[in-house]
Amino acid sequence: MPNASSAGTIDVGGDLTVNRFGYGAMRITGPGIWGPPADKDQAIAVLRRVVDAGVNFIDTADSYGPSVSEELIAQALYPYPDDLVIATKGGLLRPEPFVPWPADGRPEHLREVCEGSLRRLRIEQIPLYQFHRPDPNVPFEDSIGELVKLKDEGKIRHIGLSNVDEEQIRAAQRLTPIVSIQNRYNVDDRASETIVDLCEQESMVFLPWAPIQDLDKNQTIHEIAERHNASARQVVLAWLLGRSSSMLPIPGTGDLAHLEDNLAALDLELSQAEIASLTRA
Repeated sequence: MPNASSAGTIDVGGDLTVNRFGYGAMRITGPGIWGPPADKDQAIAVLRRVVDAGVNFIDTADSYGPSVSEELIAQALYPYPDDLVIATKGGLLRPEPFVPWPADGRPEHLREVCEGSLRRLRIEQIPLYQFHRPDPNVPFEDSIGELVKLKDEGKIRHIGLSNVDEEQIRAAQRLTPIVSIQNRYNVDDRASETIVDLCEQESMVFLPWAPIQDLDKNQTIHEIAERHNASARQVVLAWLLGRSSSMLPIPGTGDLAHLEDNLAALDLELSQAEIASLTRA
């Protein structure tokens, strides 16, 4: 059976070693990332299968549900395995399903949602807390400054950023060590290509969100998949692992069959030429 340990390990913040194949827990919620899942038992089973498969890095956010994803993680997995690292995020609002998620980077909001995540996850310290998206109406330094205060209070162990550019990364680094970046990245969306390289150079973890997109449009993916008798999803995930040593893929699903398909990517070995061809594609 595939096991995440076969992907090797990566250090988060220099002191949290995890297998380099994680899980994103957004899709265990209801339609529109809102409310409980249609099949709660399956969502619980997915989370437990994730851990059984050696995945010891789970990414979530207070906005997933909202709150539902964090609550399900605790229900399924608490008390947690000693090596499990749960990363969560704050800084977005969820007024209702199927509408844009507005940013809220006010210090008082970040403190409120961080403390809410601590309660829902049933932990005293969040291993990795990520600022979900900069708020254009709040000075970036004010938002990061509040996360620094929460870290100083012991409520956060490490700070990460999401949906940021290099200028914002540098601004945050002037205030505190930044250990991870979570940006949109996949075969067809390379806007963060230089950020991936920056993470590799500076020992930050890069967490690609939306890693599996528009697979039907890319002929190179399907040619490689046919060659290996693999699915397109598996090829894309194997490419991410080969793209950079800083990459920590976090594919998410609320479906057991999709989860097994994702895990099977761990047994797929792409050649350097295949990785290069996808990187160029």
